[in-house]
Amino acid sequence: MAYSEKVMDHFENPRNLGKMDNADGIGEVGNAKCGDIMKIYLKVDDGIISDVKFNTFGCASAIATSSMATEMIKGKPVEEALELSNKAVVEALDGLPPAKIHCSVLAEEAVKAAVADYYTKNGIELDPEIFGNGCGSDCAACDHCG
Repeated sequence: MAYSEKVMDHFENPRNLGKMDNADGIGEVGNAKCGDIMKIYLKVDDGIISDVKFNTFGCASAIATSSMATEMIKGKPVEEALELSNKAVVEALDGLPPAKIHCSVLAEEAVKAAVADYYTKNGIELDPEIFGNGCGSDCAACDHCG
């Protein structure tokens, strides 16, 4: 299985790796089929993601997609983080092998779960158009990953 240089760079030198104390939003998702678990922590100041961290248990693609996803949302408004797509993460990494695309879906879902947690903690209503159709953290019911 061939990985791009960007995937290998984000795997070997992950950005924003670690746990965040006092996070404003935490999202954790997992896929029992492959064993990958992603946890994303958000720090939000005036509606902007001022800091983001992740912990991922999984393969090189899972770690690389987590790292890239955090880089793509850091410094952005929370609403913009919700627009992050797994396709954008894959493109930013110069591609993933087809069998590893599910890792980018998990990264997208982890970001959404962290934003949902932030919204819930701050009394912001969750839009079912955005939050109601994804896997969320119910991986047993998810068919995204085949």
